[in-house]
Parts: sequence; C-alpha cells; structure tokens
Amino acid sequence: MNGIASLALDNLGSPIILSFVLGLVAALARSDLSVPEAAAKALSIYLLFAIGFKGGVAVSEHGVEGGLLLALLAGAALSALLPFVAFTLLGVLTGLDRLNAAAVAGHYGSISIVTFVAATTVLESQGITFEGYLVAVAAIMEAPAILSALWLVSGGDKGRRMDSTLWREILLNGSIVLLIGAFVIGWITGTDGLAEIEPFIVTPFKGVLCLFLLDMGLVAGRGLLRSRGQIRGGLIAFGVLMPMLGGIVGLSVAALLGLSLGGAMLLATLSASASYIAVPAAMRVALPEADPGIYLTLSLGITFPFNLALGIPMYLALSQTFIG
Repeated sequence: MNGIASLALDNLGSPIILSFVLGLVAALARSDLSVPEAAAKALSIYLLFAIGFKGGVAVSEHGVEGGLLLALLAGAALSALLPFVAFTLLGVLTGLDRLNAAAVAGHYGSISIVTFVAATTVLESQGITFEGYLVAVAAIMEAPAILSALWLVSGGDKGRRMDSTLWREILLNGSIVLLIGAFVIGWITGTDGLAEIEPFIVTPFKGVLCLFLLDMGLVAGRGLLRSRGQIRGGLIAFGVLMPMLGGIVGLSVAALLGLSLGGAMLLATLSASASYIAVPAAMRVALPEADPGIYLTLSLGITFPFNLALGIPMYLALSQTFIG
C-alpha cells in the first residue's frame, strides 16, 4: 500500500497530471481558457502518430513473435468480454435502462489511448521496458466492445442492424487508422527511420502530451458541469470500481501471456481504461438514442482522471507484486 501511495504522489506531481488538473480546475471555475479545436486535433494526431511509430520501431528491433499474435487475440477477447462485466456491474450499482447501460458498457471494453500513453511515460520515468507490440494490441481493442454493446442493447437478437455506415465508423475510425498506420511505418523503417525524425517524435512528446491533457481537463470539467444532475452516487462508484476490476482482469491475462512487468502494467491499464473518442463516435451512429451526457461524462469525467491520478500507479504496483 505504501508503494502505491508513493507512486500516486509522484504521478500527481508530474507536469502531465498537473496540466490535466489545471484544465479541470479552470473549467470548473468557468474560466474562458480554451484550446482551439484545430489545435486540439493536431495534438491528438501527433500523439497517435508518435506512440504508433515508436511501437512499430520496437517490434522491428525484436521481430514478430508468437507472443504478438497471442496478445492480439487476448486484447480482442478482453475488449469483447469486458462490456458484459461492465453491464452487470451497472445493473448492481445503478438504475440505468438497458440502452444507456449498454452504451456505457461499450466504452469500458474499448480503450483510452491517452491513458495508455500516460502509462508508458510512467514506465519510462521508472526505467521499465515493455513490449512494443502492445500498441497494436491497443488498436485492436478499440472495436470489439462496440459490437458487444450492440449485442447487449438488443438482448442477443438480430434486431439492431450492423449497416455499412456503422462498419465504416468502427473500422475506419481516424484514431485506429492513424495508430495502426504509424505502427506499420515504424515497423518498416525501424531504428533508421526513428533516427531521422527523433527530434520531432521523441523530444517534444511530453510537452505535447501536457497541452493535450490541459485540453482534456477542460473538456472533462465542462462535461461534469453540464451533467452534474445525471451523474449520481451509483454511477460515480461504477466509474471508479470498473477500471479497478478491468485492471485486475487485464493483469491476470498478462500473467497468462507471460508479459514482462511493463507489458503487464500496460495491458492492465488498457483493460482499465474507457474510450472517449472511438466509441462515442460509433455510439452516435449505432445508438443515437443513448445519452452522451452519461457515457461521455463517466468515461472522460470520472474514469479518465481516476486512472491518471490513482489507477496507473495502482496497476504498476500490482504488476510489481504479481509479475515481479
């Protein structure tokens, strides 16, 4: 427990977390501070490209192993199954109707790539290595949860159609395309490619992440203000308990896969995170009747800051205890 508290305090004092806190406090205080939408989009593109590229380079250095294929299958399975866990927990803790509960559950099977990036910076600051192919696992975990959410809302029947618009939203979502594309580029070009663009892709990375999290804090704070009447005790409890439960499931799978300490912590973090980019976009198409004030505020306003401040140190401490 002391180890978790120490890691959490270190994490809370980092420029990355404090940037998020600044945005959150500014929004809750109703400041007019804002990040232009075009700038926020550019920051997001940079982060996705950088993390994907560096993951591809890591794979090119070590080659493709059977572990990659197993990890991809495990990631897809986690993404498909965790919404059922979330749906059940929502039934216990809240009075959400089936439609909104399914929409929320889909977010908790998918992943937050920014939470993943924040976790990698914690590992790097601790000098802990991890499997580069987990970037590809992160990408594969975006979509299956959406299909599970649709199954949950239909009760297992064929009532809700998977039309071409939805398939396009799932498979060609910009974050997935960019992450996988950058991963492939890094894989093809390897360390030589990284050396060419290192001043752009490595040195500014944490500074860009600080600005992005400043914007995320603003978005989260304004979402909390708009939805304060809807997000009550049971939903808040879910937003904290579900990531911890998902993290334990992810850590258990990582142990079965034989991942390294860093890899186990990242898979736990992926399983504990909740989407606030890919799944909300798909839900607008697939479940337009669902209330974004609930699912987006939970994933971005409750679970995201919990993971940044306390979850990531907790998943690292648990990984150190059980993986070693």
